[in-house]
Amino acid sequence: MNKSLLLKGFKRNSIAFSLWLLVICLLIFFTMSFYPTFMENQSQVAGMMSIIPKEIMEMRGFSNFGELFSVLGFYSANNIIYMMLLGSIYSIVLASNILLKEEYQKTAEFLFSKPISRAEIFITKFFVFFVNVIVLNFITALVGLISIKLFTVDEFSLRAYIILSCYTLLLNLLFGSIGLFISTIIRRSRPITTFSIALVMIFYLIFTISKITESGEKLGYVSPFKYVRTDVLSDSYGIDLLHILYFLGISVLLIVLSFNFYRKKDIYV
Repeated sequence: MNKSLLLKGFKRNSIAFSLWLLVICLLIFFTMSFYPTFMENQSQVAGMMSIIPKEIMEMRGFSNFGELFSVLGFYSANNIIYMMLLGSIYSIVLASNILLKEEYQKTAEFLFSKPISRAEIFITKFFVFFVNVIVLNFITALVGLISIKLFTVDEFSLRAYIILSCYTLLLNLLFGSIGLFISTIIRRSRPITTFSIALVMIFYLIFTISKITESGEKLGYVSPFKYVRTDVLSDSYGIDLLHILYFLGISVLLIVLSFNFYRKKDIYV
């Protein structure tokens, strides 16, 4: 790992990281600030929500209205989407451009002229991506926990909250691995930000369709969102080993393939 390249990578991505972090944290905080008002108007809220189809409720991760009146159920239904969707978009955009940026900004020739191998470049840039995603998830999870403590005195399962946060972290890392892989197989040196965002949205759309239609239920298994367990109030909620292996297995495979492809890739400068 190259120290100067590492520091440069963190500095180069610091502004984007700070903006994404600020936006997600504010969304989580302000959403949780409505929880006390939500609880004070339970009867009115229940009346309005009685017209919502069951499929829509299941899409948000709860099976009945009562779960929303639990602070962890409220958090899962309203806040977890920020890290599932926005966190994944940030992750895939960062990873898909972290290697390509040297090509489309015409700095690859200068970089490769230094006594540094492609393997070292890949490992260093991957570490920048990995640390950014880890820190993003840690801080947003901490903000979520602080928000819960600030706006309610209700008891909740800290274990379930931590497991839910781990699922979103694994989801973000998986999308980042997809972005990294795509960046090593494309031949034209140009940003793929739009494509990366569209890919996340397509997977989320597939997940949504699988939740609201019976005919599309099996289709949902194509989407990584399907493997995030959001039923935090379930007695059986916990770490699903098969889901964890799915996230870790695909992520590791894509990272290894990306590493091998990058070492042999023709770099256009």
